[in-house]
Amino acid sequence: MAEAYKELDPDNMPRSPGLTYQQLLDTDSHEVPDVLRLQSPRDMGTNEFPVTRYTTRDYHEKEVERLWKKVWQFTCREEDIPNPGDHYRYDIAHMSFLVVRNDAGEVKCYPNACLHRGRMLKEFDGNATEIRCPFHGFAWTLDGDLLDVPGRWDFPQVNEDSFSLPEIPVAQWAGFIFINPDQNCAPFDDFIKDLAPQFERWNLGGLYKSAHVAKVMPCNWKIAQEAFCEAYHVNATHPQILRSLGDTNSQVDIWDNCARVITPGVTHSPLLDYTPSNDDMLRTMMDLPHDADVPQVPEGMEPRAFMADISRANMREIAGDRVDLYCDAEFTDSIDYTLFPNFHPWGAFNGIVYRFRPNGDDHRTCIMECILLAPFEGERPAPAEVRWLEEKEDWSSALGYLGKVFDQDSFNMPKVQWGLETTYQTGVVLSGYQESKVRWIHHKLTEWIGE
Repeated sequence: MAEAYKELDPDNMPRSPGLTYQQLLDTDSHEVPDVLRLQSPRDMGTNEFPVTRYTTRDYHEKEVERLWKKVWQFTCREEDIPNPGDHYRYDIAHMSFLVVRNDAGEVKCYPNACLHRGRMLKEFDGNATEIRCPFHGFAWTLDGDLLDVPGRWDFPQVNEDSFSLPEIPVAQWAGFIFINPDQNCAPFDDFIKDLAPQFERWNLGGLYKSAHVAKVMPCNWKIAQEAFCEAYHVNATHPQILRSLGDTNSQVDIWDNCARVITPGVTHSPLLDYTPSNDDMLRTMMDLPHDADVPQVPEGMEPRAFMADISRANMREIAGDRVDLYCDAEFTDSIDYTLFPNFHPWGAFNGIVYRFRPNGDDHRTCIMECILLAPFEGERPAPAEVRWLEEKEDWSSALGYLGKVFDQDSFNMPKVQWGLETTYQTGVVLSGYQESKVRWIHHKLTEWIGE
């Protein structure tokens, strides 16, 4: 691990006032799993990171060459290409790739470019028995082998054995498909070794994609991503949820290639100068109008346990008795992981996955996506198709209460981009602990990009 990642003693380190996350877990009505008892705080220093990482074409081009062309990255879910011939177009920066399921059911990936004159092979997701270029008709099998060359007599230089589509490394984990544009990359198992064991309990592969919403955002991809990497911003950006969210009680854990922030729900922020009533806390948590009736917490029962029981009852029909195995925290808390550089799966029954990436070759805009995964009984439902929001469409139009929070986050993003273009500061100032996940991302960027 890098020298900057200095281990901290969880019991003897600077902390926000109020209960620690581990102390909240001590009040849980169910057995708390080991994965939530893990603690990995790191002292990563107080150095600043260059503003130019967000604002300059030069840094973007370095990212493309040294990161996006070299790193394992999430493309789609296995359920997006369930049948032979299904293909999914994945774009990153100025590159495009085809993720294909062949006749044997294996997942393959190829550059989305014809070997004849370079025309994009597939513009849309779909199903095909072959990969045929729309320009002149060169075709390949689903395994990438050369199938047809119109006017074959006129291409004596084309050798069938050496004119196959280049194969891109592919890996599958928990229902997700990853690729690495670097054909000489390190194994995926090494890349995901910090994250994978922590999700064994939650089996994201057993869930289905119930929603997938995407939008082009007017900011660098890191600005959008970093808005979801800390809870420090809640007091100013989302003040309406302070009565039901322990923002500064969040626990931040850093490993080599992944990090997480766990933010407790159904507990009030230590920043408040008063203690909300149970009614106020639950009304906020359930997004109820100010005059709506609120379920009453039974005498002697903790509000966190009460809300967890409501969630268990609501999910029992589709998740079965699995709900009884999960502790209160797994229903009430935000358990947000990040696998470098841009993959954000949530733990437990949250079912949220974020992805952030450059919007084509434009370093001042990005694509932000939210995928929702849900349990099911019986036959797997068909996965949701991507819903692309227009510029003036709110996230709340597609994602309800969660979308309302996204709308508040989205309001900041272009202002951060504009501010970074304007500032006389040369570096971005970050806190030591609460924003340490953001620090970790920038340390990783330094490792990969070198500056």
